Amino acid sequence: MDLITPQIGLVFWTAITFLILLIILRKFAWKPILGAVSEREDSIKNALASAENAKKEMQNLHADNEKLLKLARAEREMMLKEAREIKEKMIADATGEAKVQANKMIAQAQESIRSEKQSALAELKNQVANISVEIAEKVVRAELADKDKQLALVDKMLADVTLN
Repeated sequence: MDLITPQIGLVFWTAITFLILLIILRKFAWKPILGAVSEREDSIKNALASAENAKKEMQNLHADNEKLLKLARAEREMMLKEAREIKEKMIADATGEAKVQANKMIAQAQESIRSEKQSALAELKNQVANISVEIAEKVVRAELADKDKQLALVDKMLADVTLN
């Protein structure tokens, strides 16, 4: 039973030894241990603060990336719209110019046809006049070849003139 109920001397010397150990630990080990724990605590706080800052920075970068992406999409849409407008304008210009050229060509063709028609009519009139003159000349020669026919023709012409 000695072990279960310690004697006063043992308790006294154990307490003194514990106090001496505590003083020695306080003087030599306590400050470095507390410094290490404090340092570790500060490094953990700094690491958490850095992680939080990094998280905020990542959110800011993500937001910036989204803004840039939206701007790029808007710019792309604007460029596509401008390209479509330019294409439509070029097509409209080409169509208009083609119509103008076609109208010019049609007008020139109509004028050419008109002048050819007038030329052909003039030529036809000339040929008809020449043929008529030749026929009249032949008829008159045939009529005037005989003296009796000449006198009858002169009488007939005189009669026509007086009748009118």
